[in-house]
Amino acid sequence: MFLSVFDMFKVGVGPSSSHTMGPMVAAARFLDEMRASPFGLVGLRISLHGSLAFTGVGHATDRATILGLAGFRPETYDAEAAAKALAEIKSTYRLSPEGLGPLRFNPATDLIFDYDRVLPGHANGMILMATDAQGDVTLRQTYYSIGGGFVMTEEELAAGKDTDDGAPVPYPFKSAAEMLAMAGESGKSIAAMKRANELSRGGADKLAAGTARLWEVMNDCIDRGLTTDGILPGGLSVKRRAKGIHDALIAERGMNLTAPHTINDWMSVYAMAVNEENAAGGQVVTAPTNGAAGVLPAVLRYYLDHVPGASSAHVEDFLLTAGAIGGLVKFNASISGAEAGCQAEVGSAAAMAAAGLCAVMGGTPEQVENAAEIALEHHLGMTCDPVRGLVQVPCIERNGLGAIKAVSAASLALRGDGTHLVPLDACIETMRQTGQDMSERYKETSLGGLAVNVPNC
Repeated sequence: MFLSVFDMFKVGVGPSSSHTMGPMVAAARFLDEMRASPFGLVGLRISLHGSLAFTGVGHATDRATILGLAGFRPETYDAEAAAKALAEIKSTYRLSPEGLGPLRFNPATDLIFDYDRVLPGHANGMILMATDAQGDVTLRQTYYSIGGGFVMTEEELAAGKDTDDGAPVPYPFKSAAEMLAMAGESGKSIAAMKRANELSRGGADKLAAGTARLWEVMNDCIDRGLTTDGILPGGLSVKRRAKGIHDALIAERGMNLTAPHTINDWMSVYAMAVNEENAAGGQVVTAPTNGAAGVLPAVLRYYLDHVPGASSAHVEDFLLTAGAIGGLVKFNASISGAEAGCQAEVGSAAAMAAAGLCAVMGGTPEQVENAAEIALEHHLGMTCDPVRGLVQVPCIERNGLGAIKAVSAASLALRGDGTHLVPLDACIETMRQTGQDMSERYKETSLGGLAVNVPNC
């Protein structure tokens, strides 16, 4: 099993990796299928199912899919150009992707939110269709947005989830037990093994530049969130709070009466800054998803700004270690809120961040595995119940608390010798089973929990 750090961490656009980025990626793939088709294609239709239907408006799924069919991509998304493109599509009823010419498309009638039919492969299902001059469907593909911006066709999902057809890697661990065994046999850290795997598929320059770019985007996102105020879009009138909290924390610096627990506010504000940017549709990095994008950057920023002896030279090790843990969770369970609730998003993010922090603070592979397990264990059962389907309440604050849990988990693990009762593999399997047993109302459908008990208008 190999999942690159650049698959786990992807530069994209808010507010959701599964509901915004995934559909945009699926649309790009469908355009490629259309370009390869021998048929004369003159129109497009979209059908959204399951969670993509129930919370699609709040997550901008409709907008993202249309823009994807117009040629936009998450990694190069330009908000101003997107707004102009949408306005033109709504006025002309035409899409003009490169290499295909004008295609008929009326957003009001050719995009359907199907609330009645959940597709069998995953809660986040969508069907893209191309039509001929008579309006008959001549090309159709079903896509599943399985979390973190990952997309699979119906055929790919049936053939085996998360298959890897690339060349063998030096350390092909697919469980935490295998990871620890390989670390013990090789004498290498988790980051060193992950680095060796990455280098076998890419190169040193690509790895160094790529991880530096990831942290640059994460850190810039924090900084934007800390300096921007106002009201978040979507109709809930949620006020951005990160700037105000950060300004207050700066003003309190150096005061003798500052309480020790104030450090929690720093962790929270870094995470909230990211998730406010995400909620506003800004540029973020999936870590492992957009809904949980604030946890890991917050912990890494906490390490660099607040931990004595911290060094930016350790950023790559942090990301590699976190990526290794995230890969295990994705391969053996899920990182999708629509599939397993928020335990799969913020819980996974906290496990990844705890592992990364533990590693750069000198933890052994056993302590790193312990840190990840502690963080994930104490998110088990967490539901995904966004009010009005927006990635705002409770999502923004939840990232702050996830960061605090991650730091606490790393600290507890570092106080021990790595031996503990519950293995990370058992915790991941428990998360999978819990998600399987969880009612669909609590899996990103906004049909239960806070989403129905908090006034949202």
